[in-house]
Amino acid sequence: MSSKVTATLLGLLALTFYSAMGMAAADPYQLNFQEPQSIIAKETYDQHITAMWICVAIFVVVFGAMLYSLIYHRKSVGYKAANFHHSTTVEIIWTIIPFFILIGVAYPATKTIIAMKDTSNPDITVKVTGYQWQWGYDYLVGEGSGISFMSKTITPLAQIYNKEPKGEHYLLEVDKPLVVPIGKKVRVLITANDVLHGWWVPAFAVKQDAIPGFIRDAWFTADKVGTYRGSCVELCGKDHAFMPIVVEVMEPEKYAQWVAEQKAGSAETTVDVSKVFTMDELKVQGEKVYASNCVACHQANGKGIPGVFAALDGSKIANGPIEEHIGMVLNGKTNTAMAAYKHLSDVDLASVVTYKRNAWGNTQGDLIQPSEINRFRK
Repeated sequence: MSSKVTATLLGLLALTFYSAMGMAAADPYQLNFQEPQSIIAKETYDQHITAMWICVAIFVVVFGAMLYSLIYHRKSVGYKAANFHHSTTVEIIWTIIPFFILIGVAYPATKTIIAMKDTSNPDITVKVTGYQWQWGYDYLVGEGSGISFMSKTITPLAQIYNKEPKGEHYLLEVDKPLVVPIGKKVRVLITANDVLHGWWVPAFAVKQDAIPGFIRDAWFTADKVGTYRGSCVELCGKDHAFMPIVVEVMEPEKYAQWVAEQKAGSAETTVDVSKVFTMDELKVQGEKVYASNCVACHQANGKGIPGVFAALDGSKIANGPIEEHIGMVLNGKTNTAMAAYKHLSDVDLASVVTYKRNAWGNTQGDLIQPSEINRFRK
């Protein structure tokens, strides 16, 4: 029986050692942290590995002493137990050693935390706003000042519903990533429009809650050109799993080109809210807006999910007073999953309301212009 105990304990020690060896470097299967790509991420990673090896050393010493005692101090070999109460020397030693271990771990950790909170003197400042269920980015300071866009998942519904094979970046792909230049200090001001969200990019060691009514900040400086992925890490509602984060890090020259393209494109796509659209134009655009923002709950056929999400086909809202319908889309409905969509443009809101009132079995014939949405905002 003693040989079995010995073999088991030795096996556990070997497994712990080889597991620790295997986790000493970033793993392609992500059993460990992602490969760090910023100075804070590298410091965090190094301290994690250091603390792990300290834990391994303590494990080996403590369980090694236990194993030695089990083998050589057992009654079956004739060993007689010592009769003593305590040793002052031993108690002092096992108090002092952990004290110095904690100091050795706490000192570099404290320095990293202080550096992590130092968001002063950024090269670029971006406001990040969490919505149910997408991210809004507004460039406030730096070369890209004035650029604003929404970023949402582009993972096809067919993959989500297991009708197609999962893609390489399943649930971690977006239509418009956050773009930053390499080597520049980027400050992110993080907030939310509706409920709690969490902005997390593990390669940069940035993880900050987005809280409605509050601005919290963090920073990172990317060390390597590439694409880095994260996700929302607060349970923000039904589609919590579908609001990924993608950060594209570019060389300064390419970033400057991207900024120029974004500003030129923004000027070209600016629409006068007084412009009058045709029914067909609004319905085509409204179907796109619906597919991006509404289809997950209300379904492509407008039937919703019985008992969970209301149907729009034949609903009182989509077939009732226009003012109530616009108010619902703009402001949402408290204590329900119906979020406010006032962050959408007047054109998008006008088109999606028009689409809902003239799709499926709804035949109201109503045509809502952006100017009407604009009046509701005032």
